[in-house]
Formats: sequence, C-alpha cells, structure tokens
Amino acid sequence: MKLQIILEPSDEGGYTVFVPSLPGCISEGDDINEALANIQEAIALYLEPVS
Repeated sequence: MKLQIILEPSDEGGYTVFVPSLPGCISEGDDINEALANIQEAIALYLEPVS
C-alpha cells in the first residue's frame, strides 16, 4: 500500500510527519529518518484491525 505523507520541519527542531488520507495519523522525529520510521509505525497501528 502506498500512502502520501507530508514531512515538515518543526519549530522546536526535528520533523513532524502526517498522512492526509488517515486523519489523526501524525508522528515526529529528531531527524528525517527517525520521523519516517515513526510514521511507518503509526500507520501500522492506525490500520491495525480492532478486535
């Protein structure tokens, strides 16, 4: 599955990343690589089925 993400520099330093097609799916990281890893985890949790 491919999802568009938006990666923005944060005012406090680091990066904020969100997925426009998944409302509320937002993460952050101290650098780009950390932010991308964190959003991958957030997407997986967002899409995890609720039992």
